Amino acid sequence: MKLRLCRRDCLEVMRELGDASVVTIADPPYGIGRDWEKRDWRSRAKYRDCRYMNQRPSREYFDEMKRVSSNWILWGWNYFTDMLEPTNYLLVWDKMSNQNTVFKYSKCEIAGTSYRIPCNLVSLGWDGYRMGEETGTKKIHPHQKPVALYRWLLREYVAGHSGPYLRDVTVLDPFMGSGSCALACKTVGVGSYIGCEVEDMFFDATEARIRAACGENDEITIEGKEQMQ
Repeated sequence: MKLRLCRRDCLEVMRELGDASVVTIADPPYGIGRDWEKRDWRSRAKYRDCRYMNQRPSREYFDEMKRVSSNWILWGWNYFTDMLEPTNYLLVWDKMSNQNTVFKYSKCEIAGTSYRIPCNLVSLGWDGYRMGEETGTKKIHPHQKPVALYRWLLREYVAGHSGPYLRDVTVLDPFMGSGSCALACKTVGVGSYIGCEVEDMFFDATEARIRAACGENDEITIEGKEQMQ
């Protein structure tokens, strides 16, 4: 597998890509600030020194995302309805936490997509303490999503429209965060992955996580500040 990890602004990277050249799976900042600081003292301490301010992308980002993507999946649809058209092609991730009475974590998240699949539902347990197959591991990012969720997306959406040829697909992850999408791409046999992350704290931890999961036949390219030093 080819993995291109960019310590660069995703808008710069997308401007270099051709039309409809990638499948984009994006989890952008929702524009709600450093909300973990309001809810959890452990997160306040863990992410205190990071520069991640959780500001929404510009309209140009969404225009470029649509230009470069043959198809796209975008988490946080409900935060971007002023920049994207109304649609029934939605996906609700049920975190299966209805019995959790501590209201620190969202019990579901919503994605919009260009795949013409009417409003869909996936149920995967994830509430800050229960993390499915990742229970007991340390999170890299305050808004980290499970690898299993991305595996499901790749199999149910991307593979469903690409046939058996995921090896010919390039997935763009404009806000790489913890690298969960990259690990899922490797597991299901995606040919190429491009991930962008500008926050050093997240990039370094995620690069290490990805390298630990890769083998000698995988090709990893690093772009950005580290390359220039």
